Amino acid sequence: MNFEFATAARIVFGAGKIQEAGRLAKGFGNRALVVLGKSARAIRHAEPLLHLLTASGVDYTTFSVSGEPTVEAITLGGQARCDVVIGFGGGSVIDAGKAVAALITNGGDVLDYLEVIGRGKPLSKPSVPFIAIPTTAGTGSEVTRNAVLGSPEHRVKISLRSATMLPRVALVDSELTHELPPTLTATTGLDALTQLIEAFVSVRANPMTDAICREGMNRVVCSLRRAFEHGDDAAAREDMSLAAHFSGMALANAGLGAVHGFAAPIGGMFDAPHGAVCAAVLPHAFAVNKRAIQQRLPGRLALQRFKEVEQTVGDLKQLCVDLKIPRLSIYGVTERDFDVIAEKAAASNSMKGNPVLLSANELREILKLAL
Repeated sequence: MNFEFATAARIVFGAGKIQEAGRLAKGFGNRALVVLGKSARAIRHAEPLLHLLTASGVDYTTFSVSGEPTVEAITLGGQARCDVVIGFGGGSVIDAGKAVAALITNGGDVLDYLEVIGRGKPLSKPSVPFIAIPTTAGTGSEVTRNAVLGSPEHRVKISLRSATMLPRVALVDSELTHELPPTLTATTGLDALTQLIEAFVSVRANPMTDAICREGMNRVVCSLRRAFEHGDDAAAREDMSLAAHFSGMALANAGLGAVHGFAAPIGGMFDAPHGAVCAAVLPHAFAVNKRAIQQRLPGRLALQRFKEVEQTVGDLKQLCVDLKIPRLSIYGVTERDFDVIAEKAAASNSMKGNPVLLSANELREILKLAL
C-alpha cells in the first residue's frame, strides 16, 4: 500500500481561536495583505481580526474580492508587497488569498500558470506565507493546494494548483460561522458532504482519507439540519466546521469525482452556487455511478464503498428537500446545454477520481435527472 498525505503546515482549531491571529501573523513579519469579501457583512466581520493585527504590531492593507475570484483580480492582487497574506472569508476568499500569495512570489500574470486557458507553467517558488481563516463551513479550502478561479471571458472555472500553495496556518474558529444565514449554511454544508462522499469513493482513496471521510460524513448528517435551523447552536456549528475541514483534507489527498466535474462548468456558465449545484447533482451521479460499477466492475471494492454510503446519500436527498435546494433548471440550465457541460465535465481534473469511466450518454443522463 502506497500513499501520501499533505495538508496545511499547522492547524489551529477551536472556538475563540481567532484571538491568536495577530500573534500568528506577527510570526511571519510586519506587513500583511488581508483578503476579504466585498460585502458589508464581510467587512464588518473582519474588524476584530484587523484590530488583532494592529495590536500585535502588524501593518495591513486589505484586498477585496466579490464572489469567486477572477483571473483579472488575482493578477491585480499579485502585485502586492507583504510578508504574509491572510484569507478571511468563505472558500472563494481563501482561494483568492492562496492564488495571490503564489503570484506575489512567482510574478507575472496568473494566466502564465493556468492550464487549458493559460500557458501552464509550474509555480516554481513557494508562496509567500499564507494564513487561511474560514468564516463558512463548506469548502475546506484552508487545507487544500489549489485555488478555483473564474474566467468570465472563457465561461469556465479552472484551478491554479501546486503543493507549494498549501497554507502555512489553517485557523478554524467555528464561532466565526454562527452568523451564517440559513441558505449559506445549507449550500456550504452540502458542498462539504459532497466532497466527503466523493473522496470516499474516489479511485485515489486511502486509509487516512477513509477515516477522515467517515468521521466527517457522520458529523454533517448529525448537525447540518441543526445548524440550518438554529444558527447559534455552538455544537452543531463546531461539527460543521470540523466536517468541512475534513472534506478539504480528503479532497486534497483523494480527489473528487463526477459531481465536481459537473460543478465547475455549470458554475462557469451559470450564476449557480457551487454547493447547491453539488447537492442537486450528487444523488443522480451516485445512482448512475453505482449502476455503471455493477455492470462493468462487479465485485470491486468500489461497489462496497457505494453501499457503505448509500444511507448518507439517502439522508442527503431529504436534506435537499428540507433545506430547499433547487434543481438545476432554476439557474437556467436546459437540455440544450448538456453536450457542452458533459464535454467540459469529462475533461475536468475532478473526473480523474471518479470510480468508473462514465460515457457521454451517462453524463447527459445525470444532468437530465438533476434538471
